[in-house]
Order: sequence, then structure tokens, then C-alpha cells
Amino acid sequence: MTLNRICASLPLLLSVSLLASCDQNSVAGQEPAPRPVKVVMAAAEQDKIASLPGVVRARIETDLAFRTLGRMVSRKVEVGDLVHKGDVLAEIDPLTLQLAVKSAQAELRNAQAQFENATTTELRKRKLVQNSAASIADYDLAEQQLKSAAANVAKATASLAKSHEQLGYAQLRAEFDGVVTATSAETGQTISAGQPILKLARLEQRDVIVDVPEAQFNRVRLDDRFNVDLQLDNRIQATGVVREIAPQADPNTRTYRLKIGIDRAPDIFRLGAVVTATPLVADKKNAITLPLSAIRHEEGTSQVWVVDRATSQVALRPVELDGPASAPRSVLVQAGLREGEEIVIAGVDELTDGQKVQFSQEPRP
Repeated sequence: MTLNRICASLPLLLSVSLLASCDQNSVAGQEPAPRPVKVVMAAAEQDKIASLPGVVRARIETDLAFRTLGRMVSRKVEVGDLVHKGDVLAEIDPLTLQLAVKSAQAELRNAQAQFENATTTELRKRKLVQNSAASIADYDLAEQQLKSAAANVAKATASLAKSHEQLGYAQLRAEFDGVVTATSAETGQTISAGQPILKLARLEQRDVIVDVPEAQFNRVRLDDRFNVDLQLDNRIQATGVVREIAPQADPNTRTYRLKIGIDRAPDIFRLGAVVTATPLVADKKNAITLPLSAIRHEEGTSQVWVVDRATSQVALRPVELDGPASAPRSVLVQAGLREGEEIVIAGVDELTDGQKVQFSQEPRP
């Protein structure tokens, strides 16, 4: 009885399995549904050249100080005064130095007198030795005394020259043509050797000091040219060249300091003047701006998914980035894309090369 039931149900089981296999084959033959993505059209935008504020400063500023201790009796200049090389800027009381000169002169006269006496003694002893009236030992002693006296004269002469040199230290003179930018001592104050009295800046060598934001720093290079104009009157302009770039950012402002040389600028670019510096770009290139979410990083390269409208498929393409754009969370694409191409900006890590997508246009950021 059981065997008859199995034989009767066998055709039914075979038909069910055939229908299931046909259904599975039909499902396997269907293509997966296109993946929905967001795209944006690549459009070139004109590079925005930012202008940066700056201040004119002297390239060389020197602290001037007296070389000897003393009480300052006069200071002949104030901040902003123009001075020339050799001008007397300040003086200390020279009395002690003058007394040192007189003492050195007296020592020199004493040494010269001893030298004259030793010369006479040596000459007399020589004649006595020649006449056998004196011993050779006496002559040797006279000759030694003469040499010692000559050395004392040389020593006293050098001491006198040193005293005269130190007397000149009583006057603080300008080492070069320039302008006084700061003073740090007043008349009547006792000054130690090397203590700064004032600061002198050269006028012929000037720099524009500019603090560049970190986002724009990677575009600045040495010898880049900048147009510099006065903020009070932008019709007055000069051209400068980047001569120094700070090796690290300021810890508080996260900006990098540039020094732009303007040695040939007009005299109206005075020290402390506020200016505006603008990079001079020979060819203003058009750069393509994309959101950061469109960039896929793999093995040290940057890539984007480019959509083919005809086939609705995506293709992976490497690109070269040119740094951050002016828009927030955006980057500039230097090479690898053309205007009008559509780029996936969402889900870039979930796609495969050649995959079909269903996309919606995303407005430009």
C-alpha cells in the first residue's frame, strides 16, 4: 500500500522540482537593479586669487649699544629720525676714558725715558768693552735692559692706542644710513657694555610681511611675484618677490609668514605702511572643483567615478588634485577630468568598475 502511494506521488514531486528549477533559472538570468547614486557635472571655475594684507618692515634692523660702561649724558635722536653713517646718536660721560688716555700717555713717556737711558747705558758699556775697561757680562746686562725698555715702549704705545680707541666708545655712531625705529635708554641712565640703546633699520632693503592661511600655503613658492599696493591709495603699486617662507605655521593663528622683498619700491612705501599683496599669475587656469566626497583614495592615488550617460555605467579614473578650493569641503582637480563629465559624489566606496547606476543630478556646491 505504501509503495503504491509513493509511486503515485512521484510524478507530482518531479513536476514541482522542475517548476522550481525553471523559476531559479529565470531569476538568475535577470540583471541586478541599477544602483542609485548622486552625481555632479564637472564645471571649470576661474581660480580665485586672494589678496592678503601685509605690513612694510625693514629687512635689517640692528640694535646699537655702547661698548663700555658709563652714564649716558645725551641722546640726540628719537624714533623716526633719519640718520647717516657716522652720525653721533648718543654719548656717555667720557671723563673716565679721558683719564685713562692721560694715564696711558704718562706710561708711554716713562717707557720712552727708560728706553733712552737704556740706550745710553748700552752704548757706554759697548765702548768700555771695546777698550777692555768693562766685562762682557756688564755689556750683556746693558743690552738686555735696552731690549726690555724697547718692549716697554711698544707696550705703552699699544696701551695708549687702546685708550684712544676706548675714548671713541663714549660716542655711539650710526653704522649705516637708516631710520631709528626704537629707543630703549634715556639720558642719565647708567649703561652697561652691550646694553641696547636704540634700534636702527636700513631704508634701502624692505620687506612686506604677510601671514598666509594654511589652506593657501601650498600654492606659494620661493621667487613667486606679488603685486603690492598701498591700502590708503591702491593706485600706488610695486612688485615684490617672495624671498623667505616660514618653515612652520604659527601655533596660535595657523598661518605661515612670508617675506616679500620690495627693494625697488617707491619711497612712499614707508616702514609700517599697511599694504595689500596679490599674487601675479601669468596664466589664470580654469580648475574643476569637486566635493571631497567624490574623491576615492587607494594606494596613494586619488580617483573618481565617471558616469557614461549612454550606458549608465561608471568607470574609475585617476585624477591629480591641486589642493583645497575656496569653497568649504571642496578640492581643485588639476588633471584627469573634462568639463561636462558627470562625477559620482556619494557612495564612491560601494561601486565597482562597469556597474550600472541610476543617478540624480546634484546641484553644484
